[in-house]
Amino acid sequence: MSTETITHDVIIVGAGLAGSWAAMTTSKEGVKDIGVLSKIHPLRSHSGAAQGGIAAAINNIRPVAGTGPRGPLEQIPAGDPTVDSLELHVFDTIKGSDWLGDQDAIEILASDAIDIVYEYEHMGCVFSRTPDGRIAQRRFGGHSVPRACYAADWTGHMLLQTIHEQALRHGVHFYSEWYVLDLIVEENICCGVVAMDILTGEIHTLRAKAVMFGTGGYGRAFKVTTNAHANTGDGVAMAYNAGVPLMDMEFVQFHPTGLYRLGILMTEACRGEGGYLINNKGSRFMENYAPEKMELAPRDLVSRSEQIEINEGRGIGPDGKGIHLDMTHLGREKIEERLPQVLKIAQIFAGVDIIKEPVPIQPTAHYSMGGIPTDVHGQVIADAEGNPVVGFYAAGECACVSVHGANRLGTNSLLEASVFGRRSGYAIAEFIKGGAELHPLPGDPGKHSRQRIERLMDDSIGDKRESTAEIGRELKEMMTNNCGIFRDANGLQSVLNEVKQLQERFQNSRVMDRSHRFNTDMQNALETENLLTFSEVIISGALTRTESRGAHSRTDFPKRDDDNWLKHTIAHKNGDELPILSYKDVNINWEKNPPQERKY
Repeated sequence: MSTETITHDVIIVGAGLAGSWAAMTTSKEGVKDIGVLSKIHPLRSHSGAAQGGIAAAINNIRPVAGTGPRGPLEQIPAGDPTVDSLELHVFDTIKGSDWLGDQDAIEILASDAIDIVYEYEHMGCVFSRTPDGRIAQRRFGGHSVPRACYAADWTGHMLLQTIHEQALRHGVHFYSEWYVLDLIVEENICCGVVAMDILTGEIHTLRAKAVMFGTGGYGRAFKVTTNAHANTGDGVAMAYNAGVPLMDMEFVQFHPTGLYRLGILMTEACRGEGGYLINNKGSRFMENYAPEKMELAPRDLVSRSEQIEINEGRGIGPDGKGIHLDMTHLGREKIEERLPQVLKIAQIFAGVDIIKEPVPIQPTAHYSMGGIPTDVHGQVIADAEGNPVVGFYAAGECACVSVHGANRLGTNSLLEASVFGRRSGYAIAEFIKGGAELHPLPGDPGKHSRQRIERLMDDSIGDKRESTAEIGRELKEMMTNNCGIFRDANGLQSVLNEVKQLQERFQNSRVMDRSHRFNTDMQNALETENLLTFSEVIISGALTRTESRGAHSRTDFPKRDDDNWLKHTIAHKNGDELPILSYKDVNINWEKNPPQERKY
């Protein structure tokens, strides 16, 4: 079951935008011995599921006269602000974060955005275009101007294809369908990972001078989610188990428009292109919640507004838990040109032709603002003081450099993964070329992984056996009901107690499949264990944070409390007990962007 050790200079876990940017950049900088592990085929990484765009203040949408090579140039409606700037992108992101985002990191995000988008273009990414040939931009929620550079509604797919090709071109080696089980950290030094080759079931130790995580988010902790089945938070769970803290895990974003009951993403571009949200009275209810931005208010505000409509009896569907997304007024030509994927998704999964009728949607778990704490170079930090975990880096949704704070603006996620994936690549290359050591492995690093698998296959307990699938189903139901869009102390304490009980029950869980080759039953069990590991961190942070900020909305503490809670939550593992929480100051430029009331 266990084989010899594999050695690389750099091991990257996750082949989405963050991991692939880091791999390509490290290689371009002269470090060639790089292995990228992905539990699915790299081109199925969840970055490819992002539809609507990548934010950058390239300022391509502005009133222009005359005609382009494809006919009259599109005119901007009168009174629509069209002049973008780095400062405006920074401010929109800070405001969107409800002032919990670190402003130094946000400035880097916005300033690097323009170069990232043009580098994608120069690498061959096929963006949608204005009639005169410039990269097209559209509106997105919380952004003051049209800022989302897009490729119809296939943006993430196009970006991922582009960067994967470039990583291959630069000699990066991909381990497709390898599932990483454990992170090896000894005395605050990271020296490798333990992984399972899904094809054979063999356990391998992979040794490296530097390890980078780009493992994505953890939306699968909830019942209804836009996230792929692979998004089970493996990276954050492994880091936490290895003694690395997690930051701001209580902030989980719910997207306003997942398909009703299924959660499949109906991109925010639907509203960016002019779609309406309608309740069962036929009313565009957002005028009651965000009269200026309407459907293009930030996601946390729109999701809460939808949930209030549902809770007060104005939802649609057999159970009243849906809302209508109406795009019929956009017309066939615009929908087929700019929203072709949405058109097909609605037809296939909801049986709805969005050209002719509204599609049922509902708020759905979408994005993880919290994760593994890092600095702006992707270096993982071990505590609130900023001490590094030597040789360990992270970027993308599994990381928390805190550009999103308490709520992420749409199109800033593809940007974050790209910007900080690339910055991690530069930092890793500098670390390796600066004389990084290949540290010795501690004892038998694969022992814990083998024991986990052996226990799950041991059926000696007979009738006491628990179903891992049932435990996972109960967890997702609990998290959705009591740790979702709206939260209170009673619900959070209840779900925290229930999660601890599920963790105990999991010790008696067993898999049905005893084979080694492509044992998806085993993989699902291991993923469920990871969900149980970090869910208690989400709940503990949410229970302790007695305020409402961004995506964290406490009905028993409905106001934002800057006096007591303008700070990041740091959670340290405490054996089998609840995490130990400490706090870290938010980086704020008090002269340029001090906290203010967040209104739309």
